[in-house]
Amino acid sequence: MSLLAGRVAVVTGASRGIGLAVATALRREGARVVGASRRLEPARSDTHLQVRCDVTDETQVAQLAEAARAAFGWPDLVVNAAGSFLLAPLEQTSAADFDAQLAANLRGPFLVARAFLPGMRARASGRLITIGSVADHRAFPENAAYAASKYGLRGLHQVLREELKGSGVLCTLLSPGPTDTAMWDPVDPDRREGFTPRAKMLRAEDVADSVLWIASRPAHIDMDWIRLGPA
Repeated sequence: MSLLAGRVAVVTGASRGIGLAVATALRREGARVVGASRRLEPARSDTHLQVRCDVTDETQVAQLAEAARAAFGWPDLVVNAAGSFLLAPLEQTSAADFDAQLAANLRGPFLVARAFLPGMRARASGRLITIGSVADHRAFPENAAYAASKYGLRGLHQVLREELKGSGVLCTLLSPGPTDTAMWDPVDPDRREGFTPRAKMLRAEDVADSVLWIASRPAHIDMDWIRLGPA
C-alpha cells in the first residue's frame, strides 16, 4: 500500500501542467485530492474534490479551505502549483503585467498558505510544497516580472520555515528548470537561440514524481529546497 493512501492533499493549479500532473499522481497513489483552479468544473467523489478557485482572490481561497476541510478534514499536504509565466523585456513589461505576475506567483501562494497552515499547525503535522522555478535563484533576460515574483516566493518560503520551526509542519521549495507545459506555447523556445528545446525540457510528470517523493518521506525528514533540471 502506498504511504500516501488515505492522505489528504490540496493542489492548486490542478487543471493543467505541473498542477494537473501532481494531482493525478497523488490520486494514483491513493491520496484524497482537492484540486483547485480557475478552470476546473466543480465535482465531488469519495476521494476527489474539484473546486473552481482563483488563488489571487482572498474570499475564494477561504472558501476553498472551508470546502476542503468539510470534505476531508485539514490536509496532510498542500501543493502550491498555480502560477503564471511572462517573458518580456523590462521596457515591454507594463505595470499591469508586473502586478499580474506578483498576484499569480506570490499573492496566490501567500493566501493559500495563510488559509491552510493554521489548521495544519494546530494538528502539528503536514507538509507545504511550493513549486518555484529556476528563476527563483538565477537571473535571465526578459524575466523581470516573473523573476521578481519567484524570488519573492523563495523569500516567503524561507520565512515560513522560520515561523513553523518545531510546529510539526514542514515546508519544501521545489524549483524546477524549464518544464514542457503549455506555458511555453506563446514563446516557441525551439525557434529561439539560447532557450532549452522542448524535447530536452523536464516533463510535468518529472516534477510530480519529485512531489510524491517529498510527500512520502517520514515526518522526521525535512527538505528545505530541491532544484530540478534537465540533464
